[in-house]
Amino acid sequence: MTTTRSNVPADEAAGTEPYTVRLAPGVSAFVQPDGGWCLNNAGFVSDGDRTLLIDTAATERRARLLRDAVTASGAPLPTALVNTHHHGDHTYGNCVFTPGAMVIGHAECRRETLASGLQLHQAWPTVEYGDIEITAPDLTYTDSLTVHIGDIEVRLIHPGPAHTVGDTIAWLPEQGIVFTGDLVFNGGTPFVMMGSLSGSLRAIETLRGLGAQTVVPGHGRVSDPGVYDTVENYLRYVQDLARTAHAAGRTPLEAAREADLGEFAALRESERLVANLHRAYAELDGHPAGTTLDLLPVLGDMTQMNGGRPLLCHA
Repeated sequence: MTTTRSNVPADEAAGTEPYTVRLAPGVSAFVQPDGGWCLNNAGFVSDGDRTLLIDTAATERRARLLRDAVTASGAPLPTALVNTHHHGDHTYGNCVFTPGAMVIGHAECRRETLASGLQLHQAWPTVEYGDIEITAPDLTYTDSLTVHIGDIEVRLIHPGPAHTVGDTIAWLPEQGIVFTGDLVFNGGTPFVMMGSLSGSLRAIETLRGLGAQTVVPGHGRVSDPGVYDTVENYLRYVQDLARTAHAAGRTPLEAAREADLGEFAALRESERLVANLHRAYAELDGHPAGTTLDLLPVLGDMTQMNGGRPLLCHA
């Protein structure tokens, strides 16, 4: 892998300005350290004539940095753009690349993108997002879809409700590279509030079954399949904690406050634990995967877990 930096500290996790990692001929990851709230990863695939983009960014400025990274690599601007899910850090920047690029995503990604609107503005109203126009997928699929960029095959796979109800895995079988979206956080706490805890565990098994050698997570450094173990172990920890606390009649906030995170204490955004417990409780109560939760109490609990401070958008 080759890393290209522009005014980026030697430590890849330091600072918040993005850098590009060349993963294989024609395939690059666009990494935004440190991977915290709204600092997501993207990627691009090009044969020199056409380019496919995988996700964008939370602000117009950051999406333009992504566009600059594409052109600096010698690739043309994208004619197609895949969204791994609907969250604004992965979709707000779509408008920087359209109408020149067709946006592709799962059918539920399109529905949720349109329904959520300016979602990040609502959560973090003081951030300078720039000129953002909500741009949902034009082309949707339900189970799988294959896109060819020259000789590079990109398989889009829906693992079922997991991080959200409309997740997409972008798998490059010949290169052994997978872009996971937020099914995987590397160094950050997994987040299943809008999807499914049990579904997220199944998604990890789907990812393992692909046999990728290089894993581009939704947030955090490019990794290898070993990152799946941390995600799975954390999700099983939440599952076990939820079963015990739910049976004892404790609220998600009570359970989270009493929890010993142990090996997971070092993961960023640990306040996500209480949101994950809300999802786990909903599943224990028999609600279908992806059932909409009442966000106000969940966000309130996360704020309390964050020491009473509002969650901080890093974009």
